Amino acid sequence: MSDWMIYGATGYTGVLVAEEAVRRGHRPILAGRSAEKLRPLAERLDLPYVAFRLEDQAAVLQNISVVKVVYHAAGPFVQTSAPMLNACLAAKVHYLDITGEYPVFENTFAHDAEAKAAGIGLISGVGFDVIPTDCLASYVAAQVPNADSLEIAFAAISKASAGTTKSALALMGGGGRIRRDGVLQSVRLGQGARRIRFSDQERTVLPIPWGDLSTAYRTTGIPNITTYMAFPTALTRMMGLGSSVMDVSAVLRNKTINGMLRGLTERFVDGPNEVLRRDGKSYIWARAANTKGESAQAWLETSEGYVFTAAAGVRVVERVLSSPPIGATTPALAFGADFVLEIPGTTRFDNLA
Repeated sequence: MSDWMIYGATGYTGVLVAEEAVRRGHRPILAGRSAEKLRPLAERLDLPYVAFRLEDQAAVLQNISVVKVVYHAAGPFVQTSAPMLNACLAAKVHYLDITGEYPVFENTFAHDAEAKAAGIGLISGVGFDVIPTDCLASYVAAQVPNADSLEIAFAAISKASAGTTKSALALMGGGGRIRRDGVLQSVRLGQGARRIRFSDQERTVLPIPWGDLSTAYRTTGIPNITTYMAFPTALTRMMGLGSSVMDVSAVLRNKTINGMLRGLTERFVDGPNEVLRRDGKSYIWARAANTKGESAQAWLETSEGYVFTAAAGVRVVERVLSSPPIGATTPALAFGADFVLEIPGTTRFDNLA
């Protein structure tokens, strides 16, 4: 018998999580849509597996009822999270996922009362999205009395997997977002470029509609939040110019263009290789401020994003199995702002030389 299940186990991230789980002595059930794809991985890792589709809610409920925790790694999560989360509520099974998509977080938090009634935890974003950013946001917010603004930025120096790319396309198609006075507001994609000093170097960043707009708001209560991602300077200029003459998100919502991009993603995007995973690093910055002019900022360096996700995800499962949080929550609220420092390869800075 296994205590937990990885759904989406044959995806890029799912494989890394399964391998990390075995290294730490776990025997999760591998799950996904295709038995043909699951079988070779299960045989290589000597793990049990089961195939079922999320569209078949009876099959989902039947198969997850034998475990205590579902680690959901099958994106795009805006399409796949709800059916798995609903089944977890019905089966009274703890739900985890690795989304970075703010609509998914909003939906997860909307089920807080049901999760508490069922006695289970719902935690979205238990990987690089959004453990480092959520923990750093909590850390800086705690240093500023009555903080009313929060900025978060990250630079992930690696390749995106096919699943991450498809999730990003779906998210960007919904347009830009910021949080002002506690409310999510629309902004034009490609606008708002600025320079931010990370722990290794200064980079150009753009506002993006990231999950921290939901998680950091729930973790800190700060009403004004902007989330940024680092891009090459030339690309930010092109995006800024492009957004001044057209709605980039509308282009991405075009069914023909979106279908073409998804097809190209399936064919050519495969995520970082072993060398990139071994040598890559990711960088995070956060700053909280109040109306009195008081502020605090801090920085994180972590291992490559997918390596971090695998290591962090298994540790989250261990925490949930040993002392589960109840209700819909965030990584920092569930495990504390210092949880990120438990993940190998992570360093936090309060000052830069």
